[in-house]
Amino acid sequence: MAKAYTELSQVVRETGLLLRAQRFYAVVGLVLAVGFAGAIAGFVLFGDSWYQLLIAAALGVLFTQVAFLAHEAAHKQILASGPGNERLALWLGAGVVGLSMSWWGAKHTRHHANPNRVGKDPDIEVDTVSFLEADAAKARGLRRWITQRQGWLFFPLLTLEGANLHFLAFRHLLSRGEVKGRRRELAILALRFSVFVAPVFVFLPLGMAFAFLGVQLAVFGVYMGASFAPNHKGMAVIAPNAKLDFFSKQVRTSRNITGGWWATWLMGGLNYQIEHHLFPNMPRPHLSRARAIVKEHSETLNVPYVETSLWRSYGIVIAYLNRVGLAARDPFECPMTSAAARA
Repeated sequence: MAKAYTELSQVVRETGLLLRAQRFYAVVGLVLAVGFAGAIAGFVLFGDSWYQLLIAAALGVLFTQVAFLAHEAAHKQILASGPGNERLALWLGAGVVGLSMSWWGAKHTRHHANPNRVGKDPDIEVDTVSFLEADAAKARGLRRWITQRQGWLFFPLLTLEGANLHFLAFRHLLSRGEVKGRRRELAILALRFSVFVAPVFVFLPLGMAFAFLGVQLAVFGVYMGASFAPNHKGMAVIAPNAKLDFFSKQVRTSRNITGGWWATWLMGGLNYQIEHHLFPNMPRPHLSRARAIVKEHSETLNVPYVETSLWRSYGIVIAYLNRVGLAARDPFECPMTSAAARA
């Protein structure tokens, strides 16, 4: 199977799908720059008006789209040089979006190396929501109540994810452990919040300013979560000691989203999650062409290649989380007794 992946890589390389697509990213950057300019103009024109919440929602979308670009730069998909991509990822991720790229980079690297592997993939570690039954069974108090209903609560909880990502950034950078580039990232984050957050509280009434920030963070959190959740949640979970070759591991734990070009724009290329995991440095516009090659290769090797619609993927994620959440319920609880007690 290892030889099979080597052969696949050779085909992809010879097809030119690993070459940079700088014109594409220049257009995307220009579109986003126009979007931010329009948001700033709208902010000035609306003034002291609740229509500002429309600008807040637009900024939530724009920040998510920039986060997609930061993700791609971190994977060295955009520029020709590695250091150039790292600097671009830092300024997009920390300077525009407000994330800690040192925290996210380490976490995301571990995820790519072992997607859905118990004990090694940080993306399935418990964080309010439990992705494994063993974690769900340990839930207590409020978290247990949430875990029991986590499938239905998943998208409402995502409204808090934007604020959580900013909190995690500062917690990481202010921690006692060694953090590479700590001062630089803190300085960039401080600059970012002075440019994107401070003006809201300077030019808007206090209540409206908090509402503006709340809407922006909620849209950002839901958009980010709704783009990343369909990729692995509900797919195969790998036991800690299981042995799988690279190709099988990446394909079996990933799910593609159908929809073509609109899904690619909406999800920043994450709709081709299988191809992204097999070739992390492949530029976004080449993923659709790689799909046909990888799918044929998977069928030849008899490795399940999963793709579904966006809405169907959300249904799968909700059902999976609800199923996992059952482990948080009292195994000795009688459904009839509990129903009578609630009545």
